Amino acid sequence: MAAGRRVFDAHVHLQPWEHLRPEVRDAMVRGRDDADAIQAFQRDRAAFLAHLDREGIARAVLVNYVSPRVMGFPPEVNDWIAAYARGEPRLVAMGSVLPGTVEDAAAEVRRLHALGIRALKVHPAHQLLYPHDERLAPVYAEAERLGMPVTIHTGTSVFPGAKNRFADPIHADDVAVDHPRLTLILAHAGRPLWYDTAFFLARRHANVRLDLSGIPPAKLLEVLPRLGEVADKCLYGSDWPSPGVKSLRAHWQAFERLALPAQAIEGILWQNAAKVFG
Repeated sequence: MAAGRRVFDAHVHLQPWEHLRPEVRDAMVRGRDDADAIQAFQRDRAAFLAHLDREGIARAVLVNYVSPRVMGFPPEVNDWIAAYARGEPRLVAMGSVLPGTVEDAAAEVRRLHALGIRALKVHPAHQLLYPHDERLAPVYAEAERLGMPVTIHTGTSVFPGAKNRFADPIHADDVAVDHPRLTLILAHAGRPLWYDTAFFLARRHANVRLDLSGIPPAKLLEVLPRLGEVADKCLYGSDWPSPGVKSLRAHWQAFERLALPAQAIEGILWQNAAKVFG
């Protein structure tokens, strides 16, 4: 490991599990021995920051989104994450606006920005809409105006009720075209069905980035063999606490060992996310 390595994890799920639908909660905790610790972190920010220290994570984006029908998360999840991250520069609060759950989507973006939420999430498979749905247009327009990056989940989901037809990254192409000053991050780079599409979009659009979370580091160059061509547009993410990530430190250290130039590793682990999230 390089001395003084800084790691910016652009995809951590720190969410209020009390809102989870029972079947989703069962899927979350199945086979885990750290579920109690995860829930303790949800109640105690200092404990979570200490955990990040132990795992070598300097900064983290805390991904939250509204998904009442699939996951159980209500609009109030935005207020929860804004309060959790408030005043702590190491933590980037990510929320979302789901049309139909608020009266005025554009006004809700402005409210979240005022609360301190610094980025937005669109999760097509869990919010049950395409990313280029016209109802999201005011969300993208306000985020573009306010300089808020938007992460779009791309790739499949196995949670009960998720609908994967919404998750093909090609549907983000319209968003990139219609909002050229909006930074779009394609989470999971289309895993596992649409890697080529996600890579194409990152090469085509100046405003599109790839979030490499949810892909085992050892498999990364196998599924994205031309990753080096877009290394300056890629962000490291763990997707913790997904079942495949037992240790944050082990995960980013496995990424660090990839056969990529040192400059690319440094950019993906820190600099690219720092530019996007400030």
